[in-house]
Amino acid sequence: MVNETTPRGFTVSSSQDFFAAYDALLARWPTCTTEIDVPTPYGTTRVHAYGPADATPVLLLHGGGSTGAVWFANAPALGTQHRVLAVDILGDAGRSVLGGRPLRTTTDLMAWLDAVLDGLDVSRTHLLGHSYGGWIALTYALHAPRRVDRLVLLDPTQCFAHYRPGFLLRSLPILMRPTEARARAFLDRETAGTDTDLGWKRLYALAVSDFPNRKLVIGRRPDPAALSVPLLVLLAGRSGVHDAANVAARARKAVPAARIQTLPELTHFALPTAEPERTNRWITDFLADDQEK
Repeated sequence: MVNETTPRGFTVSSSQDFFAAYDALLARWPTCTTEIDVPTPYGTTRVHAYGPADATPVLLLHGGGSTGAVWFANAPALGTQHRVLAVDILGDAGRSVLGGRPLRTTTDLMAWLDAVLDGLDVSRTHLLGHSYGGWIALTYALHAPRRVDRLVLLDPTQCFAHYRPGFLLRSLPILMRPTEARARAFLDRETAGTDTDLGWKRLYALAVSDFPNRKLVIGRRPDPAALSVPLLVLLAGRSGVHDAANVAARARKAVPAARIQTLPELTHFALPTAEPERTNRWITDFLADDQEK
């Protein structure tokens, strides 16, 4: 199913290259992937679905600007035992379309995700989020623990520690005057020495340049000590966003039972496309423990 609607505030002419890059990534998903548009009070949410329809679902939340298509290298492995549901986060670049109630606060964001799960007829799910998607995933697991079986966070931001000041300074050019060239230069620096997917890098750069008015809901750092569901944290050892050792120490203190693993060669923006076999192994092993109970 193809959604021909252009997200509010975005022009067709400015987004054609972006959607071509988006569709190119989506073409790398398994051939039996289906596209679902889920109506919510805040707008329509695009979901990429793969895997057995009757299997335990795992909902994937991408980092800012990445779209749900970014999980192309993870969906095949996760979809052998689970129903993969990869969301285009509403308000970000992608095929989700804002409409109806304003999406402004963390409360709105949680209500939106409640509505997405309701629309998918999912009462409980595993949650997996990268970067900004990790913040949403942790916040939601605290908001609705009855609906979350297991939680996986890939180098999550604003969950256990703040951003490095240097990272914020490096980000200023693409925040103040976003262009594709600036976004590509930023990514080249932040992914140096990794095999980060080139198709995804193009998509991200176009998201930055073509959709400068995308509206991501930003809220307070959650309190992970209140988490009541099993947690896996995979950290990028070379992350420029934050200090991985500091994040790991804070995560262990807040959630002593959590599994925490550092992937030493990876950077923040290399996830989830670089070295997916290793990432997939950690995730599938963690989720398999739930099935063996």
